[in-house]
Amino acid sequence: MAARGLDEVAAKFGVGYVRSAQIGHERYRGMLAIPYRRPAGGEHGVATVRFRCIRDSCVKDEAGSFYGPSRKERHEGHGKYQSLPGDSPRLYNTPALISSSPYIAVSEGEFDAQASELAGVPCVAAQGTGAWERHFSLPLVGYERVYHIADGDEAGLKAAEKRATQTPNGVVIQLGDGEDINSFIHAYGADAYRKKLGL
Repeated sequence: MAARGLDEVAAKFGVGYVRSAQIGHERYRGMLAIPYRRPAGGEHGVATVRFRCIRDSCVKDEAGSFYGPSRKERHEGHGKYQSLPGDSPRLYNTPALISSSPYIAVSEGEFDAQASELAGVPCVAAQGTGAWERHFSLPLVGYERVYHIADGDEAGLKAAEKRATQTPNGVVIQLGDGEDINSFIHAYGADAYRKKLGL
């Protein structure tokens, strides 16, 4: 989280590390745990948890430096993220939907939503380019602007354009080739990100 510039918000989002695991969840040991919190919070305030691989061989280069956020990690033979069995795609960071902001951003991943929030821009996230469900657009209808942040590749742009067609107030924002919210803010700062959105 620190290598991505997100150590400041890790606790806010409840990001944890799976040191030991319950029976049946041993495969998540050694991974980050990313809870999907419900807006109302409370005793049962977590809807689900996703897990992210952070094996040294996947996230560090030969010199021991972290790849992210500006360099692609190497997750060969396994997925970068894992969901609980039977879990369906969900929006991440739904507490952002109850902020008093007239605008909201939509990103392609959990770390991007966290980076956007760190920059003062409320943000929800889909679980990748193919995880957007049509009903995710319903809570976005009341905003003056919905910034669909495109990851800096063709698949990311197509996904953002598809999302934007489902929100009448949607605007597609491109941060640059190879850039996502986390890498852009890490390289250029929060003010540059907000300026890209016209804020």
